[in-house]
Amino acid sequence: QVQLLESGGGSVQAGGSLRLSCAASGRSFRTYCLGWFRQAPGKEREGVASIDSTGTPTYSDSVKGRFTISQVIAANTLYLQMNNLKPEDTAIYYCAFKPRTGRCLSGPFYNYWGRGTQVTVSS
Repeated sequence: QVQLLESGGGSVQAGGSLRLSCAASGRSFRTYCLGWFRQAPGKEREGVASIDSTGTPTYSDSVKGRFTISQVIAANTLYLQMNNLKPEDTAIYYCAFKPRTGRCLSGPFYNYWGRGTQVTVSS
């Protein structure tokens, strides 16, 4: 079992920044994907950014160049640095984990999810 706990959400004005954190606990795996997903009201969940056990990041086109995903393996913590935030980034952001690599931005293949943290960007 893997437990995930997100933090760092909040309210900012457009152009501002936030950093989300995801603390992981439980079993350790050699190969994995860690991802950030978001869901806005009335919209489907979408993959935002992911990183796998090789350290390879992947970003959705909507956040590329603005968001940066990183991990501190020793601290079992995943981060999402979000810069130049836009109102359309408003959503609940979820951290997710799967003990496999490949298709890391695809949500249905993830086994473990956090409860989410709200990000609100005002214009």
